Amino acid sequence: MPNAKAALTCGCPVAAFQKMISGKYKLRIVWDLQNGPLRYSEIRTGLLRGADGSREIAPRVLSRELKSLTEAGLIDRKDFGVVPPKVEYRLTRKGRSFIPVISAIRKWGTRHLTEAGSDERFATAAE
Repeated sequence: MPNAKAALTCGCPVAAFQKMISGKYKLRIVWDLQNGPLRYSEIRTGLLRGADGSREIAPRVLSRELKSLTEAGLIDRKDFGVVPPKVEYRLTRKGRSFIPVISAIRKWGTRHLTEAGSDERFATAAE
């Protein structure tokens, strides 16, 4: 199986997309930012909503996901340069164009997970 770097250079848009959004929290972060900028703690709180029985997200993991989304051009990081630190994250134009894709994934999941009689935790975790 080719590695992710090869997928990006081979011109395969599906593999490149998969690499860009791989990670447990990236889709949810982008989805949560659709209504405007959020601070780190607000993003973290949003990720914990609906996560019954799950552990808290480690700060290092969240920071890594935010950095990766920034590098992919889906979100912008704005540092206000004050003490205590104030940093906001917001969707870029590219990130906003991704919201309809996530919405379609949610609709598909709701329709098909419900049809299959799947566990309710899948439906609530995506909200």
